[in-house]
Amino acid sequence: MGHRALVAYERMDGTYNLHYTHWGGCNLRLKHRVTEATPFSGDTPSQWAREVHRALTTGSNPASVRDSYHIDGSCPTDVEPIPRETGVTLAKALSGQLDNLHHETFYVVDRAFDVTAYRTLWFGLQYDSETVERQPTVGFGAVRTVRWYDGAPVGDGRARGEFAGTNRDVSELPDGGVFDVEDATEFWYEQEQATTDADREVLFGTID
Repeated sequence: MGHRALVAYERMDGTYNLHYTHWGGCNLRLKHRVTEATPFSGDTPSQWAREVHRALTTGSNPASVRDSYHIDGSCPTDVEPIPRETGVTLAKALSGQLDNLHHETFYVVDRAFDVTAYRTLWFGLQYDSETVERQPTVGFGAVRTVRWYDGAPVGDGRARGEFAGTNRDVSELPDGGVFDVEDATEFWYEQEQATTDADREVLFGTID
């Protein structure tokens, strides 16, 4: 199934290009693999990758870049060099492009190649609840940074496990008539705001 993620690269105008990676969400590994020498990650530095990144973040048309550099599906990079979307704000990316269920990670890469890795949180209850029906996945949740120490994430697995456990508990509330689905969703937003400490950042999506 892969470890899907989206990577948002900051453009010269302050907006972002969104690129897809099928395995980049695994162990948050792109946090250190996306660099100025390897902008789309990969085993070795690449001049063409640097040129493609520069062209795309300065506003060149993706189709023209693809044709000029003969980019196809066999590129030896972890991140697809050609973006899925261009010139979007982070708010638009979180609300209209990020799939909080299927994307494990959301990376933001600024112009200086400082990479921020966010874990995605889906507020859906349908898989643990007996009464909640199908819920949206795009824009329905939040992203949250993780702690790092000596180049490694700290407590990432525990935090994800705690979120899953709370999700199961919240799923019982509509079943028991305590909350309706809207109230349960609002509880999730309040829970994330209340439990995210000063060392981490949480950003919320919205349903378009």
